[in-house]
This record gives sequence, structure tokens and C-alpha cells, in this order.
Amino acid sequence: MSRAPIWRAVAALAVIAISIVLALTTAPRLGLDLRGGTRLVFETRDSPSVKADAAATDRALNVLRQRADALGVVDPTLVRSGERRIIVELPGVLDPRQAAEVIGRTAQLAFHPVLGDRTGTPDENGGRLELGPAALTGDGVTDAVEQNDPQRGPGWWVSIDFRDEAAWRELTGTAACAPANDARRRIAIVLDKEVISSPPVDPSVPCGSGIPGGTADITGSFTYEEARDLAVLIKGGALPVPLSLVEQRTVGPTLGAAAIEASAEAAVTGLALTAVFIVAVYRLAGLLSAVALACYGVISYAALVAMGATLTLPGLAGFVLAIGMAIDANVLVFERAREEYGQAPRRGLRAALERGFRNAWSAIADSNVTTLIAAGLLFWLASGPVKGFGVTLAVGVLASLVSAMLITRVLTQFVIGRAGPRLSGLASAGAVRTWLTGRDPRLMRAGKVWLGVAAGLVALAVAGLVARGLNFGVEFTGGRLVEFATARPVPADVAGQAVARAGFPSAVVQASGEGVSVRAARLGADAVTGIERALEQVAGEASKRREEFIGPSLGDELRRNALVALGVAVALQLLYLAVRFRWTFGAAMVLALLVDVMVVAGMFAWLGKPVDGVFLAAMLTIVGYSVNDKVVVFDRVRELWAARRPFPDAVNGAILQTLPRTVSTGLGALFILVALMAFGGDSLRDFAMALVVGIVTGTLSSAFVAGPAAISLSRYDRQPPPEPGRKRPTG
Repeated sequence: MSRAPIWRAVAALAVIAISIVLALTTAPRLGLDLRGGTRLVFETRDSPSVKADAAATDRALNVLRQRADALGVVDPTLVRSGERRIIVELPGVLDPRQAAEVIGRTAQLAFHPVLGDRTGTPDENGGRLELGPAALTGDGVTDAVEQNDPQRGPGWWVSIDFRDEAAWRELTGTAACAPANDARRRIAIVLDKEVISSPPVDPSVPCGSGIPGGTADITGSFTYEEARDLAVLIKGGALPVPLSLVEQRTVGPTLGAAAIEASAEAAVTGLALTAVFIVAVYRLAGLLSAVALACYGVISYAALVAMGATLTLPGLAGFVLAIGMAIDANVLVFERAREEYGQAPRRGLRAALERGFRNAWSAIADSNVTTLIAAGLLFWLASGPVKGFGVTLAVGVLASLVSAMLITRVLTQFVIGRAGPRLSGLASAGAVRTWLTGRDPRLMRAGKVWLGVAAGLVALAVAGLVARGLNFGVEFTGGRLVEFATARPVPADVAGQAVARAGFPSAVVQASGEGVSVRAARLGADAVTGIERALEQVAGEASKRREEFIGPSLGDELRRNALVALGVAVALQLLYLAVRFRWTFGAAMVLALLVDVMVVAGMFAWLGKPVDGVFLAAMLTIVGYSVNDKVVVFDRVRELWAARRPFPDAVNGAILQTLPRTVSTGLGALFILVALMAFGGDSLRDFAMALVVGIVTGTLSSAFVAGPAAISLSRYDRQPPPEPGRKRPTG
């Protein structure tokens, strides 16, 4: 072996060994949608005295962190997002009302003297108290803890230690001078402008002396939870600026465990089907690439856990999908190697394979660039768990480069030269290429027919968008979405009637064998319990397994970001195509790309499927896949046109020559997606369905939309054909 192959072999072994060690020794960081818990997003607002800037938001974040720690939440995550938002993730906390009230409450605590009981603020017993100016605030508190003592009777109270003992002694000493039953003998403890306790000073306290030691008890017949929450608020301190809850997601742990199991089944099934397929098509070379694909799975997983990435449900889908997309680089290399061997068999399999790796690199780079664009847009513009899809997709793309261009290369170069041509799988042209060569169909002669069919599909999609509209999910519209698991299946109309009886006749109710989902714009957290009871009357036992709340302002922002993401994706593809190709090629590709997007959007409109962040992830993935497929075709068009073939013949020949690669790559991805549809839940099933339709449409549009469109536009192109030999084939 030469020095370069030895170097590659050492590098491949090192990457695999490090990945195995990381995978076995590093625990994955699971998102809340996989391990269960509550995710809250707060937005700071200006107060009369403090502007909600980054500094104030950071101070508020520190207060929230103290509260989360005091609540005993295991491994909470709190980060600032932008200048005015705080993301709080609370694993294991499944009551969003309690979490939002305790974590995000303003908690402005003050201790007031009482001036009388005829007018003023309501007290804890329904009476009225006239309060004097605050003598102490929450800043003067050093500690607060919930306590109980059976000798003092049932119930809990909160014991407080003050930093300013003199102020406390003065306040209680003045109150002690009032008669025993006078309201002025009471101390009003006010939390967020509400009197939570107003105990009188004990008769044993002498007038003017006050209570020594700087301690006090807040009584009020509290339960343990109420006393604990109050102590948390007091000890954590007051927030420097008010907070408003703009997003809340809650997922039960059983749903997350089921998602992990379903994704694992889909990954194993899809990988097995892909391996069987690639071995059947490419024999020994396919077997070696299947080994490399298994290594790819280990490498990408190890990279994710090493960088501390959070694995989310869409992220798992991205990880599984990337396995199918990783086959593309291997297919490009093997198809190119088959062509090289067919042109010069005397050079041998090793030389053909080496030229295959070298000449396929351009198309492999193109596919990675387009997919990375989509992944980057998802990471920067999406929110919540969909960001995880962008991260895992990007890591998967980079890992596929290592798998195909390093591991597959080392394995095949070491083995292929020692195997016979027939066993190698690279000596024959393949069944698809042989069939096409024998028949040489003239697809472009019916170009106007294909464009007419595409126009009909677009018209059908537009009709669906106009007649039915897109069913925007709560992520884009704002409101609350609650998903219940029911003891027995219940029809959607019966569930809708139950929800209407609970007071929400306009709520959107959907039912499946797995449960019932309810979505409404003004569905309060307290109303969820009432809906749960109503569903139990028609479906047996009902339990909440997922809940999402998106504020209206955040919904508008997310919807705007989704449109921006799609717009930027198309714009970047236009820029990329403008650099890589002449304008007629780029325009034809973009026209086909719009057909792909419209068909998927129209299908979701007709079926009433929810359009949410996961749908956005699917659409951006379709954009990347579709552009990649068309780049490969038009790379070959440019090569054949440079050989002085008539342009329509060059387009027809390019489509036929790249079809084996297209079929193999498409089937590899479809195996994975079909597995996701079979094993995934509702959200993953919709995601997989969108990608199946998008990949099939994108593959067909490369031949039957982009090809005829380029031929039609070529009459307006004044540029001469490319010079022979200036561009090497890439697909």
C-alpha cells in the first residue's frame, strides 16, 4: 500500500476507536420531549423603574435559578435567549401551572404596618386593611424555610430570618403598642400586592421593644406545597423586572420513552433494509459500505454526545434520516467507479475505484453544502426541539463525509483489489443502467406533456391551499395544545362534543387510536383539568401526556421566522446555483423546486395535517435534497453538452445516466422514512410522510420539470456551450 492509503487507514481506525469509547462512556443528554418535564420561556418586560435589557434579564435569570434549585428540580437548565427571553427546562416537573407560578412569579415581598381595618386592601380572610408604607422588603430577608410542629397544631408555616433586625424590631415594637384586638397590632405581609398573612404581634411583646432576633413566622393554614412554594419565592428574592410566559411545553416521561423506542426500531429497521439493498446492488462494495454506514452511526452519535448536544424527538428523526442520506456519497462513488471501469477495464478495479472517489467528490460536496444550508437555517431560525433536528442533521452530514470518503475508501481500496470483478459489484453497469442503455427512452420529446402534468399538480395544490388552507399548529398561531391518552379509542366528533360541554365549543379536537388532542387559542391552564374530566366521561380514564402553550406574540414571531427560513433557503439556493450554473439551469431548477414545495404544502392542506416546526424541518430538508438531486443531473448535462451533443439530447442523456444513482439514493432514504412512518408517533409519521412525498416529487421533478424547463429556456440563452474538458462529471 502507498503512504496515503496507510495514512487513511490509521486515521479511520483512530476515528472509529475514539467514537466507540465516547459512545460507551458518555451518557446522552436527552431533551424534555424524551425524558419528560416542562419547558418554559419567559419574556422580560419594562417596569416603571427598570428597563428590560440584557443585564436585567440576567439578574432575573439568577433569581429563577435560585427558585428552581430551591424547588429541588434535578438538573434544571436556565439560559438567556436573545436580550429579553429566558428558557427554563425543568426535568420531571409535569405540572406546568405550578412551575410557571412558582418559577415566574414576580415575588415583590413587603412588610407593612396596619393603620386600620375599615377600608383598603383585602386581607387573607376577606376583610379590609388600610396599610402604611412598606417598612421592610424582600431584600431584607436572609432566609426562608417551610416548617411544621405537631405541638403547635396541624398545618405548615414559613419561618423568616431578617437581615435588618433593627427595622423589624421597630415595626413590631410600634404594632405592640396597639390594644389587643386593634387592627393596628397586625403586621401585613404582602406578596405581589396581595396580603398573604396579617398576624397580630404576640401579647408578650412589650410596647416599643419589638421582637428581638430578626425572625418571624408567616402563618395561614398552609399545606406543605403552599408553604414550600412561598418559602422558595421569599428566599429567591424579587425579580428585577416583570416576566410574561410566552411558551410552555410539557411532555410525560412515557411518551418520551415510547419515542426513543420507536426511533431505535426505525433506525435498526431502516439500516438493515438499507444494508440489504446496497449489498444486493453493489455486492462486496455494498457490504463494505454497509460496514461503513454502521461506523457512521457510531461516529455521529459519539459526536453528538461529545459536544453535549441535546437529543430531541425531531433530533432523533434527523439522526435516523441522516443514515439514509449517508448512502448517497457511497452510491455516487460506486456509480462513478462503474463508469470508469466500463470505459477502461484494463486499468483494473482499484484504479476505477480511485477515479470514482476523485470524480464524485464535487457532487458529494454539493449535496453536503445544500443540506448544511438547511440544517443551519433550522438551528438559527427554528425554536424548541426543532433546533435539535438541525444539529443532528448537520452532524450527520459531516459524519457521512468521514464514513464515505475515509472509512469506505479504506475498506474498499484494501479489499476490492483482491476480489474478482464479478464479486466486487463494480465491474457491471447494473440492472437499471443496462435496462436504460438497451431502450434509450426519449423522455424529453414529451417535455410539454410533463410540464403540463406538473402544472396540474400545482393547480391541485393551490386549490387545496385556497379551499382548505394550512392547518397551522399552535406553534405558529399561539394558544394551547393538550394531548391526552385515553383508555379506549373515541371518535373525534364524540370527543369534540365532550370538549364543547366543558366550555370550549370552538376548540380544534382531533382523535386517533393513541388519544385525543385539543387545541384552542384561549385555553387556560386551569381549564385543562375540566377538559380531562369531560373526556373521561366518554373515553374512560384520560391522562395528559403532552401540553404546549405559545403566546400570541411568539406565535407570530415563529410563523414569521418560518417564512423567513424558507425564503432564505430558496434565496441561498438561487445564489448557489447562480455561481455553479448558467441562469437557464438555475431558473429551471428553482421552478422544479417550487413544484416540490407546492405539492407537499398542498397535500398537507388537503389532508388537514398540522403545519408546525417539524413540518418546517421537513420542508427545508426537501429543499436541500431536491436541489442536490438537480445539481447532479445538471452537472452531467453540462458535461454532455460540452461534448457537442444537441442540448435536448444532452438533457435526456444526463437524466438517463444519473438515474441509477437517483434510484439508489432515493430508495436508501425511503427505507428509513417508511420505517419512521411504521414505528414513529403522529408527529414523526407526518414528518416522514412529508419527506416521502418530497423525495419522490423531487426525484421526478429533476427529470420531468427541470429538464423540459431548461430546454424551453435554452432558446433565450445567448451563452455558448461549455468548452470540452473544463468540467469533470460529478454524478
